[in-house]
Amino acid sequence: MRALEIQRASKTFGEAAVLRDISLHVDEGMLFALLGASGSGKTTLLRCIAGFERLDHGSITVAGAGVDDGSHFVAPERRRVGYVPQDGSLFPHLSVEKNVLFGVPRRERSRERAEELLAQVGLSGFGGRRPTELSGGQRQRVAIARALALDPALILLDEPFGALDASLRSEVRDQVMAVLKQHGATVVLVTHDQDEALSLADRVAVLREGAIVQEASPETLYRRPTDVALAAFVGEANVLPGRKHGAEVETGLGRVAISDADKVADGPVKVLLRPEQLELAAPSAERSFRVIRHRYHGHDAMTHVEGPDGIEIVVRHDPRLRAVPGDQVDLVVIGKAMAFEKN
Repeated sequence: MRALEIQRASKTFGEAAVLRDISLHVDEGMLFALLGASGSGKTTLLRCIAGFERLDHGSITVAGAGVDDGSHFVAPERRRVGYVPQDGSLFPHLSVEKNVLFGVPRRERSRERAEELLAQVGLSGFGGRRPTELSGGQRQRVAIARALALDPALILLDEPFGALDASLRSEVRDQVMAVLKQHGATVVLVTHDQDEALSLADRVAVLREGAIVQEASPETLYRRPTDVALAAFVGEANVLPGRKHGAEVETGLGRVAISDADKVADGPVKVLLRPEQLELAAPSAERSFRVIRHRYHGHDAMTHVEGPDGIEIVVRHDPRLRAVPGDQVDLVVIGKAMAFEKN
């Protein structure tokens, strides 16, 4: 069953088109990410799903029930949609228990119910505290418990980990996602963090200027982006000029095999190579490039090389391999590159 279906949704504020003809669907139990830069329209789309904004055109269906189609509009509290903003938006004057039960029908409220939900998010015994007595990660987990208390068909997370310290973000994210998975919850996550979207989501839709430029699995999005700009947005990318001849492209790194060669005409193209598709090698008589920067990350290392025509190229490699600025190296391409028509 589809937990969410959006058909040709559009929204404007004044003369600015914030959402433009957006269509997507989210299956039950899926974690779906909306990824985009600031101003791309992702939060506005989330607010329309929640019912905080009305569409100008198009329709939204939640768990098979129409909630907004231009003539019929269902209020937020009647949509069976849980909404968790970036800061959690807890009520500071209420206890944690009362925050969790806020919005639950009075006849269904009980201390036992609150404690059960808090235990599920790892906060057993915290019901009597105030939000001001909690850490940022704990407040976020209380907000998740409050959303789950409504037995929602859909949970919306709006940059839920963005306000946390980097050291805490990964831990809280893993805890929250484990709880949601345990519940079999259907989740729509808004984020501008590419790593977060790719590592968590079953499917990702990338928004640019109010429109979806690609919707795909994380792997497809990373390995087969629809255009060069998207490739550069989703992970690090090396983009080189080249000239296509059949199934290969002549570049400053030599001849490079490309995938889907029949989809791009022969002639000038742009070639996409991810940093992990390159290896450092000893300089050769044919090619020699200068190392300009080296970054050690522990789990891997990144070496920046001045490539053909002064283009900076990034190589991701084993951290045990050291490269010193000024060293001369050659670059070896692994696998096939992607080619895009030059425009």
